[in-house]
Amino acid sequence: MSIRLAPIALAALLLSPPPAAAASRTHVVVIDQMKFGAAPVGLRPGDRISWINRDLFRHTATAKDGSFDVDLLPGATAIVVVRKAGAISVICRYHPGMRTVLKVAR
Repeated sequence: MSIRLAPIALAALLLSPPPAAAASRTHVVVIDQMKFGAAPVGLRPGDRISWINRDLFRHTATAKDGSFDVDLLPGATAIVVVRKAGAISVICRYHPGMRTVLKVAR
């Protein structure tokens, strides 16, 4: 690149908008028949998970790392935001046999 074009290229670079951040998405996990539904695929930090209890019993979606804990009466829905990457183990406090793992990409 010639010395005369360098300032123009630099100005264009500085004035161009930053790359768009990936938009957060909402994923759904349905609780039914004493089980968590399939863990969402493609989770990223900032994504939301909508927990829906379609069971006849009260359940929780409790992250073992303490990042969230939602209590769901029958028919209830709650939304949590995933804040960090990594594997998040989730249980129901009322029914410890109910387990799932959320895999949040970096």
